[in-house]
Amino acid sequence: MKTLTASDIGFYYLPSKCSRRFDCRRRGLPEAEPDPYQEVLRVLGKRHEDRHRQTLEPLLDLSSGLIQDRIQATRNALREGYAKIYQPVLTADAPFDSDTQITGVPDFLLREKEGYVVRDCKTSLRINDKDHKEILEQLDLYGWLVEVNTGHSPTRLEVLAGDGTIHALEYGHGQRAHDTLLKAQEVIDGGFTGYEPVGWSKCQGCAYRQHCWDDAVKACDPAVVCDVDQATAIALRELGVQDYRELPNRLTLDALANLRKLRGKQLVRIGDKAAESALAHASALASNQAKLLKRPDIPASDNCVMFDLEGLPPQLDDTEKIYLWGMQVCGTNPSSAIQAVADFGANGDKNGWNRFLEGASTVFQNHGDLPFVHWFHYERDHVKKYIERYGDAEGIAARVLANLCDLLVVTKEAVVLPTYSYSIKQVEKLAGFRRTLPESNGAWSMAEYIKAVETEDVDLRNKTMDKIMLYNREDLEATWAVLQWLGGMR
Repeated sequence: MKTLTASDIGFYYLPSKCSRRFDCRRRGLPEAEPDPYQEVLRVLGKRHEDRHRQTLEPLLDLSSGLIQDRIQATRNALREGYAKIYQPVLTADAPFDSDTQITGVPDFLLREKEGYVVRDCKTSLRINDKDHKEILEQLDLYGWLVEVNTGHSPTRLEVLAGDGTIHALEYGHGQRAHDTLLKAQEVIDGGFTGYEPVGWSKCQGCAYRQHCWDDAVKACDPAVVCDVDQATAIALRELGVQDYRELPNRLTLDALANLRKLRGKQLVRIGDKAAESALAHASALASNQAKLLKRPDIPASDNCVMFDLEGLPPQLDDTEKIYLWGMQVCGTNPSSAIQAVADFGANGDKNGWNRFLEGASTVFQNHGDLPFVHWFHYERDHVKKYIERYGDAEGIAARVLANLCDLLVVTKEAVVLPTYSYSIKQVEKLAGFRRTLPESNGAWSMAEYIKAVETEDVDLRNKTMDKIMLYNREDLEATWAVLQWLGGMR
């Protein structure tokens, strides 16, 4: 008997939707260890669940023991009408294959009148189809399993979100979940026979990235080229272009621009701008040479402020908290790093913002209106958000906004790089910058900050924040190194 589980739905969707993972698992390929951020999320999720469980006691705890014993205990509990059941194990034959059994383990079944409320705990704050299809499908599958095992539709499907709010979900009799699991079963039975392109962002955080991405790089798959999106890679594959080194010789700019790709349910042109960028980046990768398009439009100033933020995403903090505002004046009259750190108390977020304003004000007083150089639009977006959140009485933040320079935009407009992305960590290597914390990244920073928030050991908290601040300083130094590198281009 083959088995599929509700967890397979999350396996399909996270960190991004991909059928390749089922084939990697079928082939027994080794998985990478969870990164620090994923591990912290797991710990926080278990704590969130445990706290809610305590509010529901007494209940029947079926969370331990052999799986078959738990299945039988669940059937007995449902037959006897237990009021509250923790981590029951529900099974049923798959509607698409009688030789496949589907198993699900919801966090709670809560009896209400003639039926059961299915409730699951998630640390996510955005419980919707756009951000978390896997949550909606898993809950719907649990509802279907309850219906099969009790003969009654679930009373409600509920998700306890990370902020403690309960979201009621629509019951669809498990249909979408069945469709997803059928895709999984087809790959598990027959292997992965189609083509699903890799992607720089898509593959980040995947346990099998070192296999799929590295294989695609070795094969010179067009999907690894900057500005070749998933739909374009598929269109090229259908045309027979499987090696980006062939791309400039196989297609003219007009031919590539007029090639149709699927967007939603419609076929659309790739377009002139995207085609030009794809051809240029394919040539750069093939030759391993950067191509200067124009002189980089960097600020004409003897001094600039490097600007970099560290923050939590909305999945973990509904206000998208910035916990470190980093600045450093670089040039002929440099300063040491100015790092405004948010406090850990109730007003910590606002205190961090005020410290940032004080630091920026000092920079303006000492240096005048210097350019604030950053990488990507994250800094601009969050300065605007914090102005809305806490205000800007003296106009310091508005002054920062007026002086912002997005170095990523400058770089992409001026240089075609032989890199797989324009992330700062890719570009800084071309500028000759080397970090003392090479394995650290934004996910690492968030994980370390969450550890600092969670611990009651003041000494450990301070040491953890020191590491985060060092990582932030290296981000500032990397930005300065890239700025100088661009400035030396002719």
